Amino acid sequence: MSAPFAAPSVTWRGSDDPDAPLVVLLHGRGSNENDIIALAEHLPTGRPTAFAAVRAPIGEGGGYAWFANRGIGRPVAESLAETMAWFRRWLDEVAPPGRPVVLIGFSGGAAFAGGLILGGPARFAGAAVLYGTLPFDAGVPLTPARLAGLPVFVAQGEQDTVIPRELLDRTWSWLLGESGAPALAGRYPGGHGPAAAAVGDLAQWLRERLDHLAAHGPAPVGPVAQVQWPTLPGGVLPPRRGPRPDVSSTIPQEQRGQNAPAALQERLFGRLAALDGVTSRQSAISVPGARGFMLADSGTPNGPVDAFLVPAAREFAHLHPEHDGSLHLALPPALAADVVAQGWGVAHPLAGVRLTPGMVMLFGPRDDAELDTVAGVVAASHAWAHG
Repeated sequence: MSAPFAAPSVTWRGSDDPDAPLVVLLHGRGSNENDIIALAEHLPTGRPTAFAAVRAPIGEGGGYAWFANRGIGRPVAESLAETMAWFRRWLDEVAPPGRPVVLIGFSGGAAFAGGLILGGPARFAGAAVLYGTLPFDAGVPLTPARLAGLPVFVAQGEQDTVIPRELLDRTWSWLLGESGAPALAGRYPGGHGPAAAAVGDLAQWLRERLDHLAAHGPAPVGPVAQVQWPTLPGGVLPPRRGPRPDVSSTIPQEQRGQNAPAALQERLFGRLAALDGVTSRQSAISVPGARGFMLADSGTPNGPVDAFLVPAAREFAHLHPEHDGSLHLALPPALAADVVAQGWGVAHPLAGVRLTPGMVMLFGPRDDAELDTVAGVVAASHAWAHG
């Protein structure tokens, strides 16, 4: 470290229970912890929660910064590494393993939060990137599925002129696709400042994420080195050819390009409907015309509750209408991460927030070879649900 930093200055709100979930608020460049702690008043969680606003360690013209800059939104790698190490030492003291930690960063604090989750995704239970960018080209890993299983909330201003638009767009694209994160994202009217609608959406996301943690506990986060697929040749999911198709940022989540031909969709439906013990009807969770795949109520034990999109309906997957042709399905988290890493799908925005952590969108097949692969992936979901 080039120079030692002082101990963190922290302002606290909410619960003083050392086991309560901890939400850490990270302010923007030139600001301080007293400015952002007010956000805690607008984030009711419905359960005991501690909020901590931390002051950035680098003094700058009367304000504070999380890292030295090469330009707006472009951290110097060495400086970012030093301040992240400083922050992690403090965090390890106040939040030992087992205490859920959610980061909420605004502007420069969003880039700092991005560096922290990319540097150690398994350390956190969620993160919000508000009106800011990830710290691209600053020495943090950006490998596919790096943030698999880590719910992320993204808010951007449609007229933001402070953060370069190319960085905002790159952040949006990477988080909603290659990162593997279940990313709930919105672009809001206005410039570089949290709109009331964005704060309201953030509050709902945070409340549902903490509710899910309380009910289900943590799920695995981050990439998986080796994955074994019991339903694919050689136990391996091969990389998908070409770029990922466009996917909507809104709910319902839709595939908006490279759609499966209608005939292939029907052949896929026939293969999946013929899986052992499966019945099909209108999905209990998806749009009209989506065909759900449910296990028949045979009275025999099935897999865990996370193996179903809708446990009460025993629905483990569904095929979207013809204009879309993609599928949603529940997978063990390691397999879900591999689907994203190999380019076959993206996480559902509410996975681990309102829905099973392993819920992914699987892109529709474009040819016969892809039909076999897609059917094999869904067969793994069926096997998990079947128990």
